[in-house]
Amino acid sequence: MQLSEQDIASAIRQGNERIFEMVFRKYYQSLCTYANSMLKEIDEAEEIVQNLFLGIWEKRNDFEITISLKSYLYRAVHNHCLNRIKHLKVREEHQQYATVYYDNAYESVSQSVIKNELERKIEEAIEKLPEQCRLIFKLSRWEELKYHEIAEQLGLSPKTVENQIGKALKFLRVELAEYLPVLLLLVDSYLRFNITYYYI
Repeated sequence: MQLSEQDIASAIRQGNERIFEMVFRKYYQSLCTYANSMLKEIDEAEEIVQNLFLGIWEKRNDFEITISLKSYLYRAVHNHCLNRIKHLKVREEHQQYATVYYDNAYESVSQSVIKNELERKIEEAIEKLPEQCRLIFKLSRWEELKYHEIAEQLGLSPKTVENQIGKALKFLRVELAEYLPVLLLLVDSYLRFNITYYYI
């Protein structure tokens, strides 16, 4: 006897496993093919269809169809596939963001460590300068005083100040030679004085 679709829905609501299996066997393969055409992944497609039928059976007491059974199943698969595609897109975007974020975070930490090491080396190198030379250099680079201002403050001639700065720069070029490539990369962000001073 040919069952109407309303009879089929009623039988499923009543827990008729034979009718449910009949529907499953009739539509399973074609629904998987349709889902695969959207997802381009057969395992995902089969999982979508299997979950659909599982959901129908688990909630069979509420199973109602207002359109044809075939249309109902295809529409359900279509909507599930769209949700899966959206989920995968969100997950991919999150992974891309996480990758960029953690890469930048790692780079930031690495640069911070390098910066601290460089500053320590620079401080050590400056402290090796003779006392007067060191004082003049700090007033010039840290206090940003002009040569004539340093000369007036220390009772020296501007020429003496200039010579002492030149001596300090030559000394620092030698002391920090192995760090200059890194200094060039970080100077804009981290150093407190202009790297060009090292090339005068």
